[in-house]
Amino acid sequence: MPRISTVVYSIKQGGKNLKRNQMFSLASIGTMTACLFLFGIFYFLLGNLQYAIKNAETNVGVTVFFDEGISDGRVEWLREQISQRAEVAYVVYVSAEEAWERYKETSLDEKQIASFGDDNPLENSASFEVHINDVTMQDVLVRYISGLDGVRQIYDSKQVADTLNSVNRIVKLVTTVIITILAAVAVFLISTTISTGVAVRQQEISIMKLIGATDFFIQAPYFIEGALLGTVGAAIPLLLLYGIYHKIINFISEKFTSVFGGNMLFLSAEQLFAKLIPISFGIGIGIGLFGTWLTLKRQLRRFR
Repeated sequence: MPRISTVVYSIKQGGKNLKRNQMFSLASIGTMTACLFLFGIFYFLLGNLQYAIKNAETNVGVTVFFDEGISDGRVEWLREQISQRAEVAYVVYVSAEEAWERYKETSLDEKQIASFGDDNPLENSASFEVHINDVTMQDVLVRYISGLDGVRQIYDSKQVADTLNSVNRIVKLVTTVIITILAAVAVFLISTTISTGVAVRQQEISIMKLIGATDFFIQAPYFIEGALLGTVGAAIPLLLLYGIYHKIINFISEKFTSVFGGNMLFLSAEQLFAKLIPISFGIGIGIGLFGTWLTLKRQLRRFR
């Protein structure tokens, strides 16, 4: 375990390295800030898209129609069997009367409604609206419900489910590509900064090796430097992004409440940043340390 004095020395030396290579340090921090700012923007877009998809998933489901003459007890049994499935969010019972009222409101004019009088042409159309929380499991659920006694017919929303699955795959692919590109750019710039620091201290490092300094003692300040670059490069965009996102959400909520009907269509700033903060610092510090390790592994070979 390193001594406290060694740790203190490493921290001080890492700070001096930042000052000594101000231009490269500022360039690395600026690039890291830009990368993580862009990452945050994409995280906002992708996070809210996934949030919208998740909300849409609960509105995607199957409609289950019962056998004619089915008893109330059997209907309740079916509800229990379906509700306990892991892929089911909730089940809504729609009576024949409710089904007829909905149909009249959406598909008929007053003259057509009057022609039916007191008759209900959908008297055998009582059903369950089964809302699911995982569209990828819709086919499994449909097969299960089809095998239950008392089920006459099932309508599913396969096309909608397939569309949501495709969107989910695209979102994951785009996220992976973006993170990979931005991380590569940041690693390159931090590697350049550390390489410059090693070149500047080349003579000093040679002397330290001659008098018996360990690899840890020589390398630690550079790892501190890389971690500091990553920390500062993550903190700046987080502050900017929080202010921007908070204002955007407040503006949309105030100006378009009537359009959205009071429904929250976006993740709150607190929900987003609860995950974005640790992710950004993890990426920033991780890239800083990785870039440092990659550079030192290559640069310090000449001193062995």
